[in-house]
Amino acid sequence: MLNTKQINIRGEFRDDITAIVVIPTFNEADNIRTIVEQLFEQTVEGLAILFVDDSSPDGTGEIADALTREFEGQVVVAHRSGKLGLGTAYIAGFNIALQSGATYIVQMDCDLSHPPSEVPSMIEALRSADVVVGTRYSDGGSVDPNWKMSRVLLSKWANFGIRAILGLKVHDATGGFKAYRREALEKVGLDDLTITGFGFQAEVAFRTQKYGLTVSEHPYTFMERTAGKSKMSMQIAIEAFWRLTLLRIKSR
Repeated sequence: MLNTKQINIRGEFRDDITAIVVIPTFNEADNIRTIVEQLFEQTVEGLAILFVDDSSPDGTGEIADALTREFEGQVVVAHRSGKLGLGTAYIAGFNIALQSGATYIVQMDCDLSHPPSEVPSMIEALRSADVVVGTRYSDGGSVDPNWKMSRVLLSKWANFGIRAILGLKVHDATGGFKAYRREALEKVGLDDLTITGFGFQAEVAFRTQKYGLTVSEHPYTFMERTAGKSKMSMQIAIEAFWRLTLLRIKSR
């Protein structure tokens, strides 16, 4: 169940909202307005945005609050008491979206590495799939050509290793650009997820495969963040490998 003691929700969704984009934030003051404007430029009926902010010291939460007033009924902010982990931010956001009655739930980063222009196509694809996975690693997908080779190799190595550990069929096991039908998230069992960091995305992919959900892959180009600092590192990837290995062992 959602721990409301740790969450302060600002704003309220309109009754006609059918699709909610969940975006965790920590120190994204330079990007948050831009992603709101770009998402609302898309042609998606009943679209809304839910930010889950972990007490960002750079003022992200305050900017988000202002956006709830500017886009009343379409932007809501869930403030948490501190930096509690990406996975728990998504779980909190998904639970709020489900409780709000959303039919479709999208997850994406705030740093503009996931193109808002792809959201309408991903939601449309949910008409024939339970889950739509944005993929960098299948035909038609790619990463920023300006990435350093070390970054490319780290990303591909982590993705290959995690797919092998969990036996995943999906090409992009580590990406955070996905869309779900509400029934899919209910089936996954949000309260049973165990990994709160980088491995969270792979654990969700593992559960969608385990429960036989229909998954469609949507190629896109992952772009480097335009502002702020990446939170990815080799240490984070190694920790994810360890936790996911334990997950696979326990599931046998």
